[in-house]
Amino acid sequence: MSTLSEAYRNNPVSPLQLHHIIPLDFKSQHAVPDSHTWPYSDDFPSRVPSAAAHLSVPTIDLAGPNAVEFVGEACKTWGMFQVTNHGIDLRLLEEVESETWRLFSLPAQQKMKVLRSPGGVTGYGCARIAPFFPKSMWHEGFTIMGSSVEHARVLWPHDYKRFCDVMEEYQKKVKTLAHRLMLMILKSLDVSEEEQKWAAMVESSESHAFQLNYYPSCPDPNHAIGLAPHTDSLLLTVLHQSATTGLQILRDEVGWVEVSPVAGALTVNVGDLLHIFSNAQFPTVRHRAVVNQTRHRISAAFFYAPPADSIVAPFSKLRFPRYRSLTVKEYIGIKANNLDMALSSIRI
Repeated sequence: MSTLSEAYRNNPVSPLQLHHIIPLDFKSQHAVPDSHTWPYSDDFPSRVPSAAAHLSVPTIDLAGPNAVEFVGEACKTWGMFQVTNHGIDLRLLEEVESETWRLFSLPAQQKMKVLRSPGGVTGYGCARIAPFFPKSMWHEGFTIMGSSVEHARVLWPHDYKRFCDVMEEYQKKVKTLAHRLMLMILKSLDVSEEEQKWAAMVESSESHAFQLNYYPSCPDPNHAIGLAPHTDSLLLTVLHQSATTGLQILRDEVGWVEVSPVAGALTVNVGDLLHIFSNAQFPTVRHRAVVNQTRHRISAAFFYAPPADSIVAPFSKLRFPRYRSLTVKEYIGIKANNLDMALSSIRI
């Protein structure tokens, strides 16, 4: 059975060039170089329309009596929401943030020792979507699939265990949360009992990825971007973000809306695969990260997915399917070559 890691390794983003993998040494930059200078426009990068200033994604108390209804409604109307009472201790969230900062504050030459290879999927490097854009992003990333021990030992030969233990504990907890959310979403869709059992298969698999992100402070935020607009490929993304605002989502007829961090909450968004399963009832939300002139920002994104060999198709109860069926790894392959056209290419 193919793993998610193998699916990504066998479908590298094309064209994948080395300069798209190696992040800039941001500590040494006092101005935004041409390689990272994006053209200015009315909505780029940090301007939010006045119509969007009062909008905010829903925040849902998972311990509340109407949580299932609220989660389903948020998926339909926003494709993103924040959750409180999610069962993950604040202490652990703080440790994840602390260890992430410890990683990205290492000297550039130390981080380069675990640089992701051109065809690789784990380790240090730029965002996977980087080759689709002519300009580079003001961002560093570190991808974990499975254990982080191999890379952590290189980064901290005598002090790697703390990083590994924190990341492993967090991934276990957030996977449990993602499964809980998935059951709530399936209940809101009123799918068959057999299809609800499918969620147990997803939970038992090891098909997930964990991405640590660092957006350094930027000398000219109006001409740089942390992460270019995109949608997430898999089922659900569960995001922990530091206190610095930077995440934005694209709202129809409004424009870009800020997703301000809520203390202790986690941010959840619909991915492409859940969009397909819901037969387009749930929008897969287009989002980006902007940067700040004086403050850095950290985030940790957990991507929840079915096994790579499993079939993706609209649930049977949802009539008039809009998408053809395909495997997870097939979809990953399509998106590796068509970042913005993957979903439209499988429409019926």
